[in-house]
Amino acid sequence: MSESILSATLGYVELETGSIPADWVLSGNPQTRSKILGRSGDLLAHAILWECGAVSYKWHYNQDEAYIVLSGEGFMTDEKGVERRFGPGDVAFFPAGTNATWRHPDHFRKVAVLKESVWRPVGVGLKVWKKLFRVIGITDTSPLLLAVTTWTAWKLR
Repeated sequence: MSESILSATLGYVELETGSIPADWVLSGNPQTRSKILGRSGDLLAHAILWECGAVSYKWHYNQDEAYIVLSGEGFMTDEKGVERRFGPGDVAFFPAGTNATWRHPDHFRKVAVLKESVWRPVGVGLKVWKKLFRVIGITDTSPLLLAVTTWTAWKLR
């Protein structure tokens, strides 16, 4: 099965207007612009282009987020009160559940990959399951094949 490959010239992506939740805004203009660039086949992750203007706000990461800054700068203060600067070329990762305070003096533009977190035993089980399929030589595991294999294994127990 062929999957679609993400390819975008970021300067030509039409962004949609959004905003930072009003009760999270500390100062400035909470308007944002973003566009989902692509989603994973399991719908647990997506890539997004996101930007904002001069603003300061609190942020709660309800998904894992990894990103690279394209332009502008942001100053993030973590829960321990430590401030870090992020500028063009910088890469960051914020696990789900992280809280931070952000300040953008002018503008900030990033490409981010957001991923839903799953309960650790489920994630480990999935990795073991996929490894088992690779070991026995099954590399293209369709949902139908997985369902039939699971049903068969259940009936044979």
